[in-house]
Amino acid sequence: MASDMDDTGMPAGDDAGLDDDWAAAMAEQAMAEATPAGKAQAASIFPKFDEAGGKGSLMNELDMILDIPVQIAVELGRTRMTIRNLLLLAHGSVVELDALAGEPLNVFVNGTLIAQGEVVVVNDKFGIRLTDIVTPSERARRLGH
Repeated sequence: MASDMDDTGMPAGDDAGLDDDWAAAMAEQAMAEATPAGKAQAASIFPKFDEAGGKGSLMNELDMILDIPVQIAVELGRTRMTIRNLLLLAHGSVVELDALAGEPLNVFVNGTLIAQGEVVVVNDKFGIRLTDIVTPSERARRLGH
């Protein structure tokens, strides 16, 4: 029966391959620990901008974003009223707004103020001529309020 045991006291035979696997795992760990941390390979998940082919694929991804629809709204002014006064409105009623005549109109994209402008008429249709674009830093400042 002693011949059926290896030097560690474990049964020899099918489990002998287990020792080889353990030795291989220990060798792999030793090699990983010996590799300096600075030589670690970065995962190539994100596109590299310095590669020539990266710009083309980046433009393809940008094209997908360019096709997303957004809602643009132009605000002439605002007011607050009670439901009673709202129900009293009829054809020809005048609603007083907080904006002054000649004051720039606000332009919103998906509810975010991005510009101001003035009303123009082109081919019997209303439009807006942008007179001031809100900078990203100004938008961030307004979000803080």
